[in-house]
Amino acid sequence: MGLKKNLLVFLFLLPVLIGAAPLFSPTWGFALDLPEDYQLTNGNGRDRFSFSSPDGAVLDLVVYATEAGRQAPYSSVEAMARDVQARLRSSGETSFFEYRGKKAAIFELALAMNNSQMAGWGLGIELKKGDSNHPAPLLLALAYGPSQRPELRILHFSVLDSIAPAEADRRYPGPITEFGYPRERRVLAPLFGLGEAAWFYEEDTEASQALIDREFEILKRYSNTEVWKEAWIRYYRTIYRDSCERLANAAFIVERKMNVPNRENPEIASQILDWIQRFTYERVSEGSDFINLVSAIRDGRGDCDNLSMLYALILNQANIPAAMMVSQEYGHAMALVDLDGVGARFEMGDRKWLVAETTAQVSIGLIAADVSDIEGWIGVVLE
Repeated sequence: MGLKKNLLVFLFLLPVLIGAAPLFSPTWGFALDLPEDYQLTNGNGRDRFSFSSPDGAVLDLVVYATEAGRQAPYSSVEAMARDVQARLRSSGETSFFEYRGKKAAIFELALAMNNSQMAGWGLGIELKKGDSNHPAPLLLALAYGPSQRPELRILHFSVLDSIAPAEADRRYPGPITEFGYPRERRVLAPLFGLGEAAWFYEEDTEASQALIDREFEILKRYSNTEVWKEAWIRYYRTIYRDSCERLANAAFIVERKMNVPNRENPEIASQILDWIQRFTYERVSEGSDFINLVSAIRDGRGDCDNLSMLYALILNQANIPAAMMVSQEYGHAMALVDLDGVGARFEMGDRKWLVAETTAQVSIGLIAADVSDIEGWIGVVLE
């Protein structure tokens, strides 16, 4: 929603909810971002982990690697996927693909467990590149649940898609999305209002919107639960991860167009904000109500939350820390920037962020009086 005309500056600190960060393995370097109601139920804390949700969804993770005095049981993702299918006596097809230069496999699970029929999906993936003398560590992820609960299927895909095998993958679309929408053909497309063009992949718009729609369905699952705020945070965090690489070239072009010689110059934040504030305000009346960032930056359209995320993404790439905050009470979202300056500030983590309104022609630090209640906002750390 847009701001009213009576814009005021408010100087205060806001203790906002940050939400649980994605889980990270310091031993193997992979990360995953689970829904808030998944709980650790088993494992050894190193190379075996099991999580489950109250409605019966399960995620099992196992790392297979060659270590001192122990040879890895599998020499390749292909061998691991086929053996796991055989040992589980699971029917279903297996497909092999490459994710960011790492070999991967996805396979359907249909098996009996504890006198119950289970269904889901498995993902096998290299955690880094290996060679003939040192095979790559392999991650096996099995996401499944009772077969009579087909509504869990979307959770399985989201959980597996949240896996980032290496640190660099945490700003890249997930493996399930990449498998379903492989990016194969680059296209040059104009950026709104700049007289410049940037490189995208032909599949970016469709892939990004499909992820948004999927994650919105998951978000709705938690709308009436105690973890609805955390679910919102994960929703935006997931979209942001998927968008970073898709907009990498476009963000660079925007930054270059602003003609700011120093990437860390705070002046660029005001210039980019002024540009985004000129986008056409548009809300989608159906579904997720979030226009993917590829469409937003190319067409110059969107509403408060996707424009706030777009602004934060461009600034983060320009080495200016940025985040966003959202409000269910106000039906609004704003960007947050870690910069010096006068204006409304919100405390999140160890920083006091300056607010940035993306849907009205106002300067950084201005916020409307009627959306300034400190209890009405949720902070979202995107990186």
